Amino acid sequence: MRSYIGLIHKDPDSDFGVSFPDFPGVVTAGTTLDDARAMAQEALALHIEGLTEDGEAIPEPSLLEEVMSDPDNR
Repeated sequence: MRSYIGLIHKDPDSDFGVSFPDFPGVVTAGTTLDDARAMAQEALALHIEGLTEDGEAIPEPSLLEEVMSDPDNR
């Protein structure tokens, strides 16, 4: 099973947002950290299911070092 990095974002007065560097455009949010994690798992699973159904390639997971070397991900 592949493991993908999810980046959790939180601004003052906002929900917790989650994005996936390996899947641009796949984002979700939750009112609590636990809710955001659960929503992230669901969003990623649905996106991968859609890619599979469409016969599209599933990217290999990026390494944490690669993701964190991008200043936008800090």
